[in-house]
Amino acid sequence: MTDLSTDRPAEQATAAASGAAATERFRTKGHTGAAGADTARVDTLVSELLAATHDIIRRHKLTYAEYDALKAWLIQVGEDGEWPLFLDVWVEHVVEEVAGENREGSKGTIEGPYYVPGAPSLPAEATLPMRDGEEGTPLLFQGQVTCVDGTPLPGAVIEMWHADNDGYYSQFAPGLPEWNLRGTVVADAQGHFKVRTIEPAPYQIPTDGSCGRLISAAGWHAWRPAHLHLKVSAPGHQLVTTQLYFKGGSHVADDIARAVKPELILDPGPAADGGGREVTYDFVLDKV
Repeated sequence: MTDLSTDRPAEQATAAASGAAATERFRTKGHTGAAGADTARVDTLVSELLAATHDIIRRHKLTYAEYDALKAWLIQVGEDGEWPLFLDVWVEHVVEEVAGENREGSKGTIEGPYYVPGAPSLPAEATLPMRDGEEGTPLLFQGQVTCVDGTPLPGAVIEMWHADNDGYYSQFAPGLPEWNLRGTVVADAQGHFKVRTIEPAPYQIPTDGSCGRLISAAGWHAWRPAHLHLKVSAPGHQLVTTQLYFKGGSHVADDIARAVKPELILDPGPAADGGGREVTYDFVLDKV
């Protein structure tokens, strides 16, 4: 086990800090907003988006007071750095649905705002970096990566990250080691992997910023169910970005991000060594 001892977060992760980190991570991916779309495509998408907005205004008889409140809120979302959070929570699940509708193999779901590339490389059998005495139920997560035709994919890469037992992500909350509960696992010659970690906790998305004000105004809850994040890839095959949830867990049935799919629900059992729980989950990748 990698010893990354440090104190637990001394303060709550704020929306402003989390939003700023998510915005910066998005920008470092090189996104410029151009998207390579031609003029006709931009015209179609933007015109239909505006038309849908206009229709909502007319049907619900939007008042100027409501319009001004909306304008102020939209400005504040940007100032809080919460556009990545807003889009990932309420929009991305539909984009992912469309993007993966013709892909065979394992189901994907949203990436979310907390992915960080470059996590430490780990062998096929490994323990995610964590603090000495990391709190939480020990979890053995294992499986195999294959092609849709059943062929094992040697050296497949499994990027894995998740929240800790308090619902915090490293690099997005104070007091956590840089790569806590983040790793890049390289499968063996038969595509097998075996990762030891701890079960994450459900958590609320930050509620002290603009997204939180929307949640409060609409009378929604802010909870995401406990989940593991994964990106699974192999040369010549389509990358799958997904999240795996836990059967019977809080908010699996009413995830605020609407990212849960039946195929993504784990049902761990007692670990063979008597310590914690274990589960086997295989990934099947479609060819490019």
